Amino acid sequence: MSSAEHLDTVITQLERAAEQLRSGELSTDAAATMVEDCAALATQAATELEQLTRADEAAPPPGQDTLL
Repeated sequence: MSSAEHLDTVITQLERAAEQLRSGELSTDAAATMVEDCAALATQAATELEQLTRADEAAPPPGQDTLL
């Protein structure tokens, strides 16, 4: 799975978690656990974004060659 695909998966998981938290159907303990899970997912998303950004910076723009 590419970084972009993994990032999309993490975003989907965060959106589902947000829906559950907004519904008000979770117990206090379940909501607290969900918030902790969201924090972990947000960390994963930040890591994926950083990897994608670094990959974009490493590649020269189209039509440009690396100078010797």
